[in-house]
Amino acid sequence: MSDPILEIKHVTKIFPASGGRSLTANNDVNLACYEGQTLGIVGESGCGKSTLIRMVAQLEEPTSGQILFRNVDFASLRGKAKRESRRHIQMVFQDPSDAFSPKMKIKNIICEPLLNYHVIRKDEVDKKARELLKMVELPEEYAERYPHNMSGGQRQRVGIARALALEPEVLICDEATSALDVSVQRKIIDLLVRLQKEKNITMLFICHDISLVHCMSHRTAVMYLGNIVEVVPSRQLCTGVMHPYTEALKGALFSIDMDFEKPIESIESEAPSPLDVPAGCPFQDRCGKCLPICRKERPELKEVEPGHHIACHLF
Repeated sequence: MSDPILEIKHVTKIFPASGGRSLTANNDVNLACYEGQTLGIVGESGCGKSTLIRMVAQLEEPTSGQILFRNVDFASLRGKAKRESRRHIQMVFQDPSDAFSPKMKIKNIICEPLLNYHVIRKDEVDKKARELLKMVELPEEYAERYPHNMSGGQRQRVGIARALALEPEVLICDEATSALDVSVQRKIIDLLVRLQKEKNITMLFICHDISLVHCMSHRTAVMYLGNIVEVVPSRQLCTGVMHPYTEALKGALFSIDMDFEKPIESIESEAPSPLDVPAGCPFQDRCGKCLPICRKERPELKEVEPGHHIACHLF
């Protein structure tokens, strides 16, 4: 496998909390993204997925650790170099309604990044907007519309067009389909897959639906309470996962082909507060296979087979 285009090395993010306490949103996270591939990041709400990708998008600064794009650490950049680095990594947000100004026409929304970086002139906006709309399979005349005149799926296509306007090398999709109807989700996923193949884009696909991540990603990272607990080739999600948390996520899935006589598995209890994470393994209190060592030592993420990493004392 070639060198990664994006590396997250020992990244920790800690937020101050009331009473002199601290909240660890990400704890020593290590991940790699490879050119032209999709890395899926899955986990329950509050596990730290969005905080992690906000740091990748330079919307937050890590407390410690490095985020390297083509072997350059974001933290080392200043001024013009830092501004230029942002054009290479763009994001599609969860709710397009909140991502757009309701007073701006679609053509101005999708061409704003190009004007900010002086890629086009103002008199080229109309032509470029229609080109970008065609790329995401929207009629050219939508350039004159406002966001409220479009459906949720159409607005998300506009969000994709805006994110790709600068031709970034890395595209972050932060729950980009969760606010859409299931039928619309499929069309957006098909669009993203097509654009990735055409433009050789590297993608980070953040989602809480492990079945959708399985369909969309080349590799999947499973996150729990700020920790990466398993990284696995997505083709192995059905049969080759090992961590008890990943197995629990799979067991809680609904499927049209499922055996309805078999009881639905669920994860007992709720995740502890990130303000009060126990020593040792963060999953210990919800794990039916917990060992004495799990309550004392936090397991390290180790490679158990080529491309498959797991943080669990059972292995």
